[in-house]
Amino acid sequence: MADVTTRLAVAADAAAIARIHNEGIEDRVATFETILRTVEAVATGLESRGDAHPTVVVVREGEVVAWAGASSYRSRPCYDGVAEFSVYVARTHRGMGLGRLALEALVVACEARGFWKLLSRVFPENAASRALCRATGFREVGTYHRHARLDGVWRDCVIVERLIGAGLVDS
Repeated sequence: MADVTTRLAVAADAAAIARIHNEGIEDRVATFETILRTVEAVATGLESRGDAHPTVVVVREGEVVAWAGASSYRSRPCYDGVAEFSVYVARTHRGMGLGRLALEALVVACEARGFWKLLSRVFPENAASRALCRATGFREVGTYHRHARLDGVWRDCVIVERLIGAGLVDS
């Protein structure tokens, strides 16, 4: 795809990241979140996660059209090498392989920071996200039944994980 790049997110990307994330919230297929993100909240999140938990963006023709971000899994030190991830693609750019670019770039960025595992939860009916995870080396390890409610309806989640870096080496 011509003129498509990936890079680490910067504060100036907060508005585009918020817009894309809010589309995902409104679509009700990718997250339990129901409160739309503000630009300020996204900027604060980028700053607080800093370089330790990277966010990458996909830029097409000068516009941020997808992003993937890592966040802390648990506060206990034994989990310092495990990160949760999210991937969102702008509605107008879905189905073009941009989510894959974002997730692959995030894996590289996380591996460079010493992470050994990435994981997430995906709604079972979100076929596109499940296919993306499979295509990028994630495996489904189980299902959380009735994990939370979205708009008053219980929803399940498929748990996905991928070992990276030191997680791939037997000790």
